[in-house]
Amino acid sequence: MEIEFQRVGKKYESGQEALSQVSFHLQQGEMAFLTGHSGAGKSTLMKLMMMIERQTSGQILIDGVDLRTLSRRAIPQHRRRVGVVFQNHQLLFDRSVFHNVALPLQVSGADPQQIAKRVRAALDKVGLLDKEKYNPMALSGGEQQRIGIARAVVNKPQLLLADEPTGNLDPKLSAEIMNLFQEFNRVGVTVLVASHDLALVARMRHRVLTLSHGRMVNDGGFGS
Repeated sequence: MEIEFQRVGKKYESGQEALSQVSFHLQQGEMAFLTGHSGAGKSTLMKLMMMIERQTSGQILIDGVDLRTLSRRAIPQHRRRVGVVFQNHQLLFDRSVFHNVALPLQVSGADPQQIAKRVRAALDKVGLLDKEKYNPMALSGGEQQRIGIARAVVNKPQLLLADEPTGNLDPKLSAEIMNLFQEFNRVGVTVLVASHDLALVARMRHRVLTLSHGRMVNDGGFGS
């Protein structure tokens, strides 16, 4: 999935300006990191891509289509093309690992046999196939994050967004999670990871976009 922001701004009714004149272009199949201080606008930028929020100025093009032209009915279809990984997992602890991962497919009305096949393929990718019957509470923080990643990719998204996915993990687990994102990127998925862990970002050797107070202050090169 190709993403282009053209002078994008987001201002809330309170008067707070979360993003201002943000421009960047992610090619189809590219992987990049989004860095910046807490409150810099990273989460807002990702919400605009998901159409959870709408920009107040500028253009957002996804595969050349202006998101503002999408009808309300087209938004669910757009979201199914995007996988999202959160810092706090957002898992359901009254369901098994399998049923947590299956949720997006169940919501979209997929065939039960197809669901079982896709869920097990996603769990296999993140190394948790043998844990499908477990309750997520019985697993470690790193394993819970892997469940979240499996759920994000079970729909075979073209774009994978991750918002501080390693914020609660130790360095070894953080590196493992980042390597998973690289594996998805290698098969053609566009990946954007928001992270404040600059040392980890530098080791990953991918393009870095930096926000400061809602403005893009750096775009290019690798983390250093």
